[in-house]
Amino acid sequence: MQEAIILVGGKGTRLRPLTNHTPKPLLNVAGSSFIRHQIAKLMDAGVEHVVFATSYLASLFEEEFRDFSQELEISYAVESVPLGTGGAIRNAARLLRGTSDAPVLILNGDILSGVDLRAILEHHEAHRADVTLHLTRVADPRAFGLVPTDETGRVLSFLEKPKTAEECVTDQINAGCYVFSRSVLDAIPADREVSVEQETFPQLVAQGQRVFGHITTDYWRDLGTPLAFVHGSADLITGTAASPLVERPADALIHPTATVDPTARITGGSTIGPHAVIGAHVVVDRSIIGGNVTVADGARIHESVVDHDSSIGSESFLLEAVVGCHAHVGAQNELPAQLRLSCGIRIPAQGVRVSGTAVACPTVH
Repeated sequence: MQEAIILVGGKGTRLRPLTNHTPKPLLNVAGSSFIRHQIAKLMDAGVEHVVFATSYLASLFEEEFRDFSQELEISYAVESVPLGTGGAIRNAARLLRGTSDAPVLILNGDILSGVDLRAILEHHEAHRADVTLHLTRVADPRAFGLVPTDETGRVLSFLEKPKTAEECVTDQINAGCYVFSRSVLDAIPADREVSVEQETFPQLVAQGQRVFGHITTDYWRDLGTPLAFVHGSADLITGTAASPLVERPADALIHPTATVDPTARITGGSTIGPHAVIGAHVVVDRSIIGGNVTVADGARIHESVVDHDSSIGSESFLLEAVVGCHAHVGAQNELPAQLRLSCGIRIPAQGVRVSGTAVACPTVH
């Protein structure tokens, strides 16, 4: 039986307010919760049993998969106290059923990747590895820890983020997908917080364990920030990234129950959620519009997220903005890049603008 663990316990603080009520892996990406895209990929790789390593809003994962009827068994390992990535893996491993030498796939719950999971399992077996890491090459590795390997692919060390060009000894980084032999999982301490990146992996290399890198240039994106989140969703819809749940590339994904005016333009891999209403001459580009959202005539929304049950007023402009659920943005607002509106907030017409207006001041001077 091929088994896997998905790490889904984080609070997703960089995606707030979207994650105030929903764990990051359960946010909708290209028409489905992100974790369902991962589950579909695991099933394509022959996985029959998956363990969710949960913590934050853990009950919502069971609710999401309560009616899941496909041929995959799901178990839930809940952390009562923070255990770190290594501790979360060890906590989840107690629910596995394989033998001590069985390979276990492990995925981070916020990484959209094009890596071939069957290929990394075959790589692990061919090298008789204790641990195999998916390593991806990036154009600018300065924002990441580095993982150099020798000519056989064996990992030499785990380096901190480089501060100078001279410290960039490789362009290879940890891509958040691993294969562990079950015996290595069982050796991770179970009684304290453990970081797999900063403690487990370096210790295994220092001990001479067989730690190898499966190095690819496949699509890879960390969905941890709002802009990365909307780009990842758009890439799935347009076919830049692949998922078994996306049948064919398209310029947009519009729910059948949504109402979109014929003069509106929905482009760039945007998603329009159920029962959303998109008005005349609206432009939605590379954005995510949630369920029951109303976008009034002439509004323009670029690289932004509007969460469910919110409304955007006429001729308003959003650029790289996040609007929480049940919020209202009045007419003729201009939301600048990186602005995040809390759930339930109400902004009056022309309340936030980059440019000035000629509207008379309501105060008596």
